[in-house]
Amino acid sequence: MSNCLYIAATEARSGKSAIVLGVMQLLLTHVRKVAIFRPIIHDGFGGGRDHDIDLILSHFKLPQKYETTYVYTQSEATRMINDGNNSVLMENILEKFRSLQEEYDFVLCEGTDYLGAEAAVEFEINMDVVGNLGCPVLAVLNGMEGQEDEICDLSRRTFDLFQEKGLDVIAVMVNRAGKKVSSDLVDRIKAGFITVNKPLVYIIPDDKRLANPTVNDVAKWMDCKVLYGADRLETPVNDYVVAAMHIENFLKYVGEGSLIITPGDRSDIILASLASRLSDAYPNISGILLTGGIHPAMTVHHLIEGWKGVPIPILIVPEHTYKTAQIVQGLHGTIDPENSVKVLSALGLFETCVNSHELQQKLVSTVSTRITPFMFEHTLLHKAREKKQHIVLPEGTSERILHAADILTRRDVVTLTLLGNEEEIRQIASNIDINLEGINIVDPVKADCFEKFVEDYYELRKHKCIMKEDARDRMSDPTYFGTMMVKTGMAGGMVSGSVTTTAQTIRPAFEFIKTKPGVSIVSSVFLMCQNDQVMVYGDCAVNPNPDASELAEIAISSAETARIFGIEPRVAMLSYSTGSLSKGKDVDKVVEATRIIREKAPDLAVEGPLQYDVAVDPYAAEEFMPGNAVAGKATVLIFPDLNTGNNTYKAVQRSVPDSVAIGPILQGLKKPVNDLSRGCQVRDIVNTVAITAIQAQSES
Repeated sequence: MSNCLYIAATEARSGKSAIVLGVMQLLLTHVRKVAIFRPIIHDGFGGGRDHDIDLILSHFKLPQKYETTYVYTQSEATRMINDGNNSVLMENILEKFRSLQEEYDFVLCEGTDYLGAEAAVEFEINMDVVGNLGCPVLAVLNGMEGQEDEICDLSRRTFDLFQEKGLDVIAVMVNRAGKKVSSDLVDRIKAGFITVNKPLVYIIPDDKRLANPTVNDVAKWMDCKVLYGADRLETPVNDYVVAAMHIENFLKYVGEGSLIITPGDRSDIILASLASRLSDAYPNISGILLTGGIHPAMTVHHLIEGWKGVPIPILIVPEHTYKTAQIVQGLHGTIDPENSVKVLSALGLFETCVNSHELQQKLVSTVSTRITPFMFEHTLLHKAREKKQHIVLPEGTSERILHAADILTRRDVVTLTLLGNEEEIRQIASNIDINLEGINIVDPVKADCFEKFVEDYYELRKHKCIMKEDARDRMSDPTYFGTMMVKTGMAGGMVSGSVTTTAQTIRPAFEFIKTKPGVSIVSSVFLMCQNDQVMVYGDCAVNPNPDASELAEIAISSAETARIFGIEPRVAMLSYSTGSLSKGKDVDKVVEATRIIREKAPDLAVEGPLQYDVAVDPYAAEEFMPGNAVAGKATVLIFPDLNTGNNTYKAVQRSVPDSVAIGPILQGLKKPVNDLSRGCQVRDIVNTVAITAIQAQSES
């Protein structure tokens, strides 16, 4: 099998960058070192970095230097060919490609963008480049607005062109296809390939959220000034409406995602546009682009300023209306690395439409046994998807929670319930362009089960002198309500804490979910993804100073958590001393905890006390504990107290490049409830929900 792949489009606007994202994700789950390589890049605007290369390097945090990712710009390559230096061009491309092959396990190549005027010349350059590199080809076709017969014909002609060049086409992806293609289209396409080893064929539907530009793209393209709504710039733009009519006629042309282009002195259009965004009778426009450099009238300005939460962005440009409309027509959507929601949506669409296993068999020659942070995060989502669980998110009005819910639903990872006022949740979701289809929304006080939950809580806590009205107040709290959903089996697990404290999140679980049989203490671990391994750190978040018995329980629970996530547990009981080098009550506690573990879990690989370096460094282990089954190979590190554990995990997280700390993950409860940091990012929420789902799988 090959250790390289060339992704080639046949025309502009094919959505090739989304395919490159998906293939790179697939590769990084199986191959440790992957390079991105574009032999020829578009000249770009202002001499900036190539968009697709920047996207891949940024999102996947590849250590590859930018200058190694390409050889020539399109204008340089064309000039060399026109000057008769085609052989020099190919030699230099091949030389850089071979150097990447020597350094990396796999080289993912991407062809040109066809943004120039001579598409036919560009296609021939691509053919020559891929032929000289000797890469198999993944062909990306633009299926937008194409009829099925046209798509079949385009697929056959493209395949024949590559075949004539002696190239091995391993897959054909029809991207941006209509959503209502017939179920036999793949078979019809394959039937047109006259060859024994037919390529894989995939159909990926058009997703306007990916293909269309955002208001932020318009702002950058036009060099606009943002007057209002700077926090809404990622709203997608579906079309442009030049507003020159009276309001009664103008409103007839407003559509979902329309960007209204109008002179800045048209106060009537500005106010009508804002009103339409707040009206359920009209579709949601994406924003307003004011032309002529004219600011709204002062009275309109004051009106907008006093509008609580301007629902749409308003931009201004100096150009007149006609010129502005002409310029924006040349803009197309891009997947910017800083737009994590758009990136993750593109990856989710790729995963849904492409059989990763069969494509991986075509792409990957060897599989790394090491686990990088990216591999592990991808594995989490895959494992959670295998046996979908129902997870409840009490903080339904949090924008970060809504973005994470959108991503999790698009990637089909879990079934979700959001708690809170339904009207408020839907309004916030609409403001940030989140589609809530497939996501349950429950208002606790209006839920059919509310009175039952009140009664259940009263019965569970009346021995603590809880009154019925107290129980009613508690169940009105989304966190208590969500925890009761987990308690009663209505949900498999709960994730909270993005806007509430740790105590608010875990107190209900302590009150009535309780610990597992045989477990007397709830503890936590962090999954520490470092370079090419994942380790379990416990307890770094819950128990300040556990005694020997509690420390032993934490270690056994942490080992069980490690197994759940596919990590072979080798437990190191950490101390400032290794073996019998020192004495004292702190060391004695670890010695006693290690003895208890061996008694309770005789099959568990455990050693203690160990210093941190002896636990993780094979060279230190060889010096102090040669031949030990845990020393130098520990995967589960148990800290003697919260002070040591919390500081250590944060120090490692900050000092090890590209390390990821996932957690805290609560363990020891009968059913999974997990806490988020109030400073968490959307990525953290997605990971924590996946982890909670995996925990729920083991409990179900």
